[in-house]
Amino acid sequence: MKISGKIPAVFLALHLFGNTSSARQPDYKEIFGQDWKKADQFVITNRNWIEPLLEKHNIEFNEAIAVVFPELVRYSALQDKIEVTLLKALYINLGEDYANFSIGQFQIKPSFAETLSDLAQTAAGRKEKNMLKRKSDFGKIRSFRAAIVSDLENTAEQLKYLIVFIKVCEKKFNLRKMESLERIKFLATAYNYNFLKSEQEIINMADKKFYSAKLFDTESYSYSDISLFWYSHNQKVD
Repeated sequence: MKISGKIPAVFLALHLFGNTSSARQPDYKEIFGQDWKKADQFVITNRNWIEPLLEKHNIEFNEAIAVVFPELVRYSALQDKIEVTLLKALYINLGEDYANFSIGQFQIKPSFAETLSDLAQTAAGRKEKNMLKRKSDFGKIRSFRAAIVSDLENTAEQLKYLIVFIKVCEKKFNLRKMESLERIKFLATAYNYNFLKSEQEIINMADKKFYSAKLFDTESYSYSDISLFWYSHNQKVD
């Protein structure tokens, strides 16, 4: 959905989530440099197949990408620096308590994927009900976990989890009542934090600075602020 142009409503949305416009906004494109450019290039290269799939589920492309764009930056920064073979084996054999790590372009954790798989049947829409693999379809839990890992290594499959995530949140939080900027900030926070939390808990976390694209200690930023920064630089206003 494009920004409606209702300026007072937009300002109200920003106020509800903590208006930080008085402070000078970081230039995240400059801060993350090549990793930002790689993430941007991924969006440009893959838009031709991602956008039609999102449209089938009435999800606006720029809003969905804004939610996961900080993860695209993180993936670009870390993809060559983390060895996940052992972590995959631990998760498949022992479960999320022993290894719960982020995988793929959208940096989805197995526990996140498992939860969405459970909720897709009841908390998403009719179109999304059968999008994800179900635990009951597998004779052994290890086989289900292996299927989850396989899904998360495939960007097209990861997109299904993103779609279900958005639809679950729409149903749980009535996102249609929100303006675009408010909705993106909320969804981005829920995606990065925990969409199982209450609406107020997610709102309270929106401006917390826990995001970093580095392996070691460095300056942290607000995940949702990065999402809004990307959206504001890629959204055409009618």
